[in-house]
Amino acid sequence: MSSEIKKKIVLGILFIFPIVVYLFFASGKNNFSKLPVLSEDVLEIDMFRSHENRKVFLENNITILGYWGDNLEFKKAEALNLNEKIYKRFYEFKDFQFVIIIQENEKKNIELLKNDLREGTGTNLLKWNFLMGSKENILKHFNSLKIPIKLEKDLSSPYVFIIDKEKKLRGRNDDEDIGILYGFDARSVAEINKKMIDDVKVILAEYRLALKRYNKIERN
Repeated sequence: MSSEIKKKIVLGILFIFPIVVYLFFASGKNNFSKLPVLSEDVLEIDMFRSHENRKVFLENNITILGYWGDNLEFKKAEALNLNEKIYKRFYEFKDFQFVIIIQENEKKNIELLKNDLREGTGTNLLKWNFLMGSKENILKHFNSLKIPIKLEKDLSSPYVFIIDKEKKLRGRNDDEDIGILYGFDARSVAEINKKMIDDVKVILAEYRLALKRYNKIERN
């Protein structure tokens, strides 16, 4: 085989290979573009009172939802992890918010925690929402997630959850470590870095793509 023929073969491979790779991923686009729905009909949060005196809803928002019960003073490490790795990275996206549900007797600790968050990153905390409610309403809302995870006795959980604009719980149904991943352990920087950041990116991209398609239809 002459060197000229070899050169043409190499050039052909270099030209064709990227196209084959593109077609492979394009054919599986639907598998990569959406975060699986794990449960539906998560209750709205209008049963709770906003510490910040805001109107806060799950519907039409992409929400990172946490339940910290009456354990707020022990949640600083988890709050700082989430603030640094997730909130700071994504808070400027429209319709993105954090919602933390706590018991009414924790009001005094909210501002202390928020001061720690400001000192830690200097980030605008406008999209951190602390909602206060009774034990009964916290349990009622948590149970609407319909997941095999239980709240601790203090009505807190180390896990936070992704809720989409239609009040559906999103997560992974084929996680390589545990199978179904309902929520993310805020105590684990490794889990936040390895999994949660990617999943938040996926759901934000999903809604951006849907919006682009809608705007294109409107223009036509």
